[in-house]
Amino acid sequence: MKKWIVEAEHLTKIYQAGEVTVQALAGVDLHVAEGEFVAIIGKSGSGKSTLLHILGGLDVPTSGSVIVDGNDVAAMNHTQLALYRRRRVGFIFQQYNLIPELCVWDNVVFPLALDGASIDGAFVEELLTALHIDDKRQMMPSQLSGGEQQRVAVARALAMRPALILADEPTGNLDTITSHEVMGLIRTLSTKLGQTLIVVTHDLDIAQLADRIVEMRDGRILKGGVPDACE
Repeated sequence: MKKWIVEAEHLTKIYQAGEVTVQALAGVDLHVAEGEFVAIIGKSGSGKSTLLHILGGLDVPTSGSVIVDGNDVAAMNHTQLALYRRRRVGFIFQQYNLIPELCVWDNVVFPLALDGASIDGAFVEELLTALHIDDKRQMMPSQLSGGEQQRVAVARALAMRPALILADEPTGNLDTITSHEVMGLIRTLSTKLGQTLIVVTHDLDIAQLADRIVEMRDGRILKGGVPDACE
């Protein structure tokens, strides 16, 4: 019997832009099982990225509860959120966000060094090999293609062995062939490591790779948010 690793209930998020009030989330319920791959789809402005950012502790809800891997994310202070983001969640964004002054290896291990954690060199090598960038370890980001940079970003997200991987349009800057290859590698590695994967995407071909598709519109989940049972 699998357990829920994500339990988000009655989430709302309201932004104030001058005199305009924007409701990004309007009572969202989302449960995700341990080891599950969930794709979140919807038009721009549907609330997909806002939901992902709240799950990852990059934003806080206006109301509602967020339990991730036993952590009450909505109740955390700034210091607790920083530690949670660093240790429990791996982020993969459309923009690779690599540090231009660091080589591939140093970019991948940077979060570990920042956290004062020991670096498992063999595991990092395994990631680089699986992502087909083991021959690029000493190269700088400017020397890599877009697909190679995204693979480095994937390795960096996985290096901390987080329980949850959150990917926001991770292949948005890549061509179709490269995007499907990178997404396939993300899924293969997350499955091998027993990680839960939540991906926001506009690409329906990528969404079809998921165990479950969650559809959002106007800050609400239309379908797929809470399965009947965690089996």
